[in-house]
Amino acid sequence: MQLIIRAPHARLSLLVIALLALVAAGSARAAQQRVVANLPDAPTPKQETGQKAKGERPKMGLGILAKRSLFFPDLAHSDGPLTSGQKFLLAVDESIAPAGLIVSAATAGISQANDSWAGYGQGGSGYGKRFGATLALNASTDMFGTFLLPSVLHHDPRYFVLAHGSTSQKLVYALKRVVVTRTDDGGEAINVSGLLGPLAAEGLANSYLPDAERTAGQTFERFGIQLAIIAGGNVAKEFWPVIFKTLRIGKIVPGAKPKH
Repeated sequence: MQLIIRAPHARLSLLVIALLALVAAGSARAAQQRVVANLPDAPTPKQETGQKAKGERPKMGLGILAKRSLFFPDLAHSDGPLTSGQKFLLAVDESIAPAGLIVSAATAGISQANDSWAGYGQGGSGYGKRFGATLALNASTDMFGTFLLPSVLHHDPRYFVLAHGSTSQKLVYALKRVVVTRTDDGGEAINVSGLLGPLAAEGLANSYLPDAERTAGQTFERFGIQLAIIAGGNVAKEFWPVIFKTLRIGKIVPGAKPKH
């Protein structure tokens, strides 16, 4: 789910990116400190301790939903890796999800009220162009960031909620996921897919946005705003299962069956 709102200054976008990077770096260090050893029930040879340590996870653990969310299709409801075909279908689902459609319609209205993208004009025609451009940007972001790049880099584009944790821990975790992503094998990596996907989409948007929006400055300004909105969307996803309790969260370990 993406949102495009024209910022008054490009420096705001750069500040948002810097803050997100600092928060993610701090949360990554904190997560490392929370890792503890899970000793097995039966004694094991001393030399296997190192192998066990490699499979350790934070105490709070990640979680999956008991069933699929229609509003946020990228909320994980299974623990197995996705194929490239499944990532493509997920990108399509995200493009037509109610969340994306509602936000696109609202964004077009706000943009028209502020006379952003002035080249599109006003009236019904202007609104339609803004709405169409926002839908196109969302769809291309999903294709780049959910399908193409994750397929090549073996990233898992789904959002895995934090199964247990305080409000502050969930907020930090949600912000961290902007720059850190899950891999197909259950590990973690720099979220190149999530960062380059929106940037590639913004570059493509320069082929259909008004001429005044096609400068490098405007492109990176929109990109910075998108990162801030993605962070806000992660926060909403983190608390979505709490709001809709029927979704339920089950704690999992990569490769294990979800617990119901």
